[in-house]
Amino acid sequence: MGLNIAVLANLKRNAPKYEGMSDDAWDDLDSDTTIDAICSALAAGGHTATFLEGNLSLIEELPKLKPDLCFNICEGHWGDSRESHVPALLEMLRIPYTGSGVLALALTLDKPMTKRVLAHHRLPTPEFQVFDAADEPLDPALRFPMFVKPSREGTGMGVSAQSIARDEAELRGQLRAQLARYRQPILVERFIRGRELTVGILGNGEGIRFLSPLEVNFAAYPDSEADVYTNRMKTEWAHEFKYLCPAPLQPAQVAELNRLTAAVFRVTGCRDVARVDFRLESSK
Repeated sequence: MGLNIAVLANLKRNAPKYEGMSDDAWDDLDSDTTIDAICSALAAGGHTATFLEGNLSLIEELPKLKPDLCFNICEGHWGDSRESHVPALLEMLRIPYTGSGVLALALTLDKPMTKRVLAHHRLPTPEFQVFDAADEPLDPALRFPMFVKPSREGTGMGVSAQSIARDEAELRGQLRAQLARYRQPILVERFIRGRELTVGILGNGEGIRFLSPLEVNFAAYPDSEADVYTNRMKTEWAHEFKYLCPAPLQPAQVAELNRLTAAVFRVTGCRDVARVDFRLESSK
């Protein structure tokens, strides 16, 4: 017998509007196409799937629907820990849900905090500094080129070829622009020139399964993107995404990527499903 499943997400068309919002403010929200595909897949498995917008209306709508399970992919709208809001509400209502819990989602939206956890566990992550103002002194341990991006955004928001700062003038210019645009701390880290890889993971504990590593095919994109997995690739060109899967890697490289993926999954407290992104440094 199938389950009664509530599919929880935030649709772009339902996103709030506010004065001064940037044109990429809701780039990480979902489309109707995505939700329709998820509901169709669940229905094909014999379940009843109902979409609900992941906002405060859930307080009234979920008790009416009485779901057996919530399939949660909510991004949230407001706050530093917005991806954890719906899971927190579901826990208060004592409704089971898929995916990571409150703590993991709050942590992993914050890139600097995640990097601190990884560094504590001696997992490889580029040296970094967080800026609350564009004129803060630069850590002398950092070396150019550097990469500049918002601390708490997804879908490559703020990421473009201009994110690569080759000297202090470019760095300060990017800091001023991103601080004004995103109104949050800005992460600066050593730029890793090389390949962009992603490893997906399913399951928990001893039952985890690794998906084949995926590589962004930078050769298929214009030079304007500078071999960076940009916001433009993830939005404008999302329906013609160019990738290599499985990525052309040696077995030992795949094994190491899987090991690191499992380690990141564990130390950040993820659950059920996750993706870990890597830059494989070029020797050139």
